[in-house]
Amino acid sequence: MVKCMIVDDEPLAQQVIAKYLSQTPGLELTATCFTAVEAFSILHQQQIDLIFLDIRMPVVSGIDFIRSLKNPPKFIFTTAYSEFAVTGFELEAVDYLLKPITFERFTRSIQRYLQQVAEPPAPVKEYFYIKVNGELVKLYFGDILYVQSMKDYLKIITGTRSYLTHLTMQKLMELLPGNFKRIHRSYTVNKDKLDLISREYVQIGSFKIPVGHKFRSEIITYNGNDPSGQ
Repeated sequence: MVKCMIVDDEPLAQQVIAKYLSQTPGLELTATCFTAVEAFSILHQQQIDLIFLDIRMPVVSGIDFIRSLKNPPKFIFTTAYSEFAVTGFELEAVDYLLKPITFERFTRSIQRYLQQVAEPPAPVKEYFYIKVNGELVKLYFGDILYVQSMKDYLKIITGTRSYLTHLTMQKLMELLPGNFKRIHRSYTVNKDKLDLISREYVQIGSFKIPVGHKFRSEIITYNGNDPSGQ
């Protein structure tokens, strides 16, 4: 829930914004102030995520109020005066709403706010580390051709060499992206590297890798057809 505060010396302006806030899911009006002095006091008492701030107010203007804050919350200027727009954006206001404010324009400001505070998507990880002879080795997913299980160890084959690491196939599958498929109790392949697919085996370069009976349905779905034609 986004905790909002209105700072405006006009009761009608307060009512309009309060109404818009009540009509917008995810927003909560937690404080209403007529002066910047009141707002300053509230900011020291509770968490505020977004301020709807008038510019021309008695004693302290909205602009001076923001400048006085070391780490101000996100704020949207709400004013009848367009001449302060440049200053507003220099202060990194989320938006600059000119009165009278329509609900449509208010909604666009909220969307802009949500875009600014949204967490960026986590970067797609392209590698992982395995332990080989007591050292950590960085492996890129795209370099792996296939993996062979050897009791308590895994043999990971890339285009240039192989690595032996103490790891289970189940644990490895939790680390690998979706283009890796298990085709046998002892083998997992990078399906993007497959050169040949049949019901009995797959081929990656010069490597022929057996297909387990219960994994044949996985192979068939690689290209959407039964390779045997059946």
